[in-house]
Amino acid sequence: MRILITNDDGINARGLEILKAIALGISPDVWTVAPETNQSGTSHSMTLHTPLRQRKIDERTYAIAGTPTDCVIMAVRHILKQQPPDLILSGVNHGSNLAEDTTYSGTVAAAMEGTLLGIRSIALSLMMGFEEGARRALWETPLAHAPSLIKKLLEEEWEPKTLININFPDADPHEVKGIAVTSQGVRDQALLDIDSRIDPWGTPYFWFGFERRKSTLVPGSDLAAIAENKISVTPLSVDLTNHGSLKMLNAKLS
Repeated sequence: MRILITNDDGINARGLEILKAIALGISPDVWTVAPETNQSGTSHSMTLHTPLRQRKIDERTYAIAGTPTDCVIMAVRHILKQQPPDLILSGVNHGSNLAEDTTYSGTVAAAMEGTLLGIRSIALSLMMGFEEGARRALWETPLAHAPSLIKKLLEEEWEPKTLININFPDADPHEVKGIAVTSQGVRDQALLDIDSRIDPWGTPYFWFGFERRKSTLVPGSDLAAIAENKISVTPLSVDLTNHGSLKMLNAKLS
C-alpha cells in the first residue's frame, strides 16, 4: 500500500513527524508532500495566480510553496503520477478540527481533495486543552491509537465521496475511553476579536483572534466525544447539498 501524508501546519511540524511514524506502522511505502510554511485556516483553497515551487528534501519527501490542496494535487498528478497513493493521511493537526472548524481546516481540506481524486483519505487532529498551562500536545495518544484505528477503517467499504475526520482527545493514551462514531457538532457562538494596530509607517493592520469557549454538548457529536475523552470518528461528505431544503425548494419553485 502506498501512503501519502500531508498537513496544513507545514513540512517542519511535529505532527507530521508523528503521522509519518503512524503511516510506517501500516506500510513501508510512505511519501510526504506538505506545505513549505504553516497553512492553517486556508481551507480548500488552491494557488492559481502564482507559480508553485517544489523543494525535494529526500527521495520521498517534498515541500510545496502552497496550500494543503496544492500539495495533494502535486503529489497525485505530478510527483506520484506513475503510481498514485492508495491512502492519504492528513495531519496530525496541532489542535482539534471539530464542529465548524472543518470548514476552515486545511487538514480536512487535504483529505477532501484526496477524496475528490478518488483516493481514500483521513484527516487526523489532536485536541489541546482549554485551560492555560494545559495546552500541551500529547502526541503519544495518536501514536498509540491511530495505526489500529486506521487499519479497522480500511477494512470497511466507504460510501462514495466520503472522507473520515478523526480527532484525538486531550488525554494520555491510557486515559482514552474508547472510540465514538460521531456527527459534526455545532459550537455555541465563538467570540471573534479584531485587534487593530498601526505599523511603523502609520498604516493600520489587523489580527483576527478567536476565543475558544466550551459549548453545549449534544450527545453523539464530535464535541461530546472529545469531552468524554473518546476518539471521535466522523464521516464527512464532499456533497454540501442540504437535501431537506432541496425537497422544499423543488416543491416551491418547480
